[in-house]
Parts: sequence; C-alpha cells; structure tokens
Amino acid sequence: MIVDIWSDVVCPWCFIGKRQFETAIDNLRAKGNTTPIEIRFRAYQLDPTAPIGTTTPAIDGYARKFGGQAQARKIIDHVSAAAAAVGIDFQMDRAQRANTLLSHRAIHYAYIKHGSMVQSLLKERLMKAYFIDGLNVGDAEVVADCGEQCGMNRDELSQWLGTKQGIEEVLDEIQSAAMHDITAVPSFVINDQFLIPGSQDPSTFEILIERILSRQT
Repeated sequence: MIVDIWSDVVCPWCFIGKRQFETAIDNLRAKGNTTPIEIRFRAYQLDPTAPIGTTTPAIDGYARKFGGQAQARKIIDHVSAAAAAVGIDFQMDRAQRANTLLSHRAIHYAYIKHGSMVQSLLKERLMKAYFIDGLNVGDAEVVADCGEQCGMNRDELSQWLGTKQGIEEVLDEIQSAAMHDITAVPSFVINDQFLIPGSQDPSTFEILIERILSRQT
C-alpha cells in the first residue's frame, strides 16, 4: 500500500491528521495487519503568495482571513485543543507564517535521498518548528538545522537548497493535487485511487484502510 499525503507544514489539521493517521497504522499493526505501507508526503501550499524571506505572526494571518482578532483566537483555541488531544502542544502565539516552498523542497529531498522514514521525521520536525518552536520554516538555516536533527547531512542539504533543484518537482506536486480532486489538506490518497479527505479519527482511518485493502485482495 502506498499512501500519498498532501499537506502543508503550516497547516494545523495536517499536523493533527498526521498524528491520527500514524495512530491508526499502529492500531492496525497491533491487530495483526502486516501489509507493507509506504507513506509519502506531497507538497501543498495554503498560501503560495506568502512573501519569501519575511514572516508575519500567524495570529495576524488568521485575523485577516477570518475577520478579526477575536475570531482568530477562537479558531486557534479550537485547533490547539484538538492538537492537545493527540499529544501536540501548539504554541500559536509564537508561530511565524512564512512561505513554505523551501520546506517542501527539503521534504522532497529527504525522500529522494533518504527514503520515506527520514522524510516523515523531517515533516514532523518542520511542523514542530512552526507550531511549537516559533521558527521560520522559510529560512534555509532553520530548515537545514531541522534536517540535521533528523539525521541528514546538514552541509549537503544546505548546498542543495542553495540551488534551484527540487523547485519544479515540488510545484508539480502542488499542481497534481487538482488531478486527485484535492482542494483542501490534509488529503490522503491510497494507491493513487482512493481519497480520504481531512483529518479523521484513528478509528475512521482504520475502517477506511481495511475497506480499501479488502477491495484489493
């Protein structure tokens, strides 16, 4: 089974959905399911127009999008509570919204250079950098540090990010979302056929995965 997950590193439901999907896989393994599963993270940008090289407080972005600081605070409190329920301690007052293209390039590089396990580690680390540490995930030094913390060679990653490599591939991933009828993230596409939209409870993911597997046996 191959699972392609379209998501953005500054998307709160993408972080929550990642944790819920991983819990579902752990639960399936505990029930004796041994189906090989490869997870690949695909690029999606919530705000592709975000300026490169600068950041803005995330709460200000929410206020502009949702109609003021009060409404922004309600939404942040809601997603923060949902995150806490799956063991993630959002610190949204520290979060700095940035253009995520560089992060997506690093995630792509992690996959082609090191495989899906390291890619998943880097995806998690970059989300933590944004949602918990208040770091600029559009900064090459920050991204390279995150890569090193996931076991990647920092100098090699930094040098690669300094080129234009991976840009075309990442933009292709973003455009390919439309081919899978993806209009919001996270979105989970199984075996390039079955779309599971949104962040689901682990039990829902389990049921859907088992149903898909039963169709392919």
